[in-house]
Amino acid sequence: MLAQLRTHNRLHESILLFVMTLCCFGLSLFRIYITDSRAFLFLNWNLFLAFIPWALSSFMIINPALQQRKGMILLLVGAWLLFFPNAPYIFTDLFHLHDHTSIPIWFDLVLILAYAWTGLLFGFLSLWDMEKILRPFIRKPRLNLLIGGFLFLSAFGIYLGRYLRWNSWDILSKPSALLGDVGDRFIHPFDHPRTWGVTFFMGLLLNLIYWSFKLIRKRENA
Repeated sequence: MLAQLRTHNRLHESILLFVMTLCCFGLSLFRIYITDSRAFLFLNWNLFLAFIPWALSSFMIINPALQQRKGMILLLVGAWLLFFPNAPYIFTDLFHLHDHTSIPIWFDLVLILAYAWTGLLFGFLSLWDMEKILRPFIRKPRLNLLIGGFLFLSAFGIYLGRYLRWNSWDILSKPSALLGDVGDRFIHPFDHPRTWGVTFFMGLLLNLIYWSFKLIRKRENA
């Protein structure tokens, strides 16, 4: 595995993400030690869910033979799309920030942002992988539109998770109820202004951040 990661320039990235994850976990343990409260322990589960899309895309990257099989690519994209919203979702955990806990609010802000930033990196790095995997099959202008669409779909997924409390695996365990909620918002869009408000503005924010990352990366390569 280490040899594969090194061959595909994935070793340093993996080490950095691992260290960042350990730092987040350390902050979480420190908070438990100081406050004797497990209030933010759920951030570790959320970060694990954010790790899944990166793990899926990395698996394809370090196994180039799989990238030649369109059926495998379609399966990967479907699974990846289910879990990708979990990466930026952690930013909405800022909703849990309160100023009446036994630890300064600035520490909880640092804690949540550390998890959110690490989760976002898992997501955006996996999105770069998806671009690389899909590039041989889709022209660049269309691919850029598709990537932007993925980010708006992710924003819709964030809405489903934050406000309707659906999880990625509910598509398997409760497909009828989930599809019913989703379908109702498409059939009666004007009855759900918050749905489309969150989707549009969160999708816009994700696109602004992602394409800013791309610009920085392009400048660095230049």
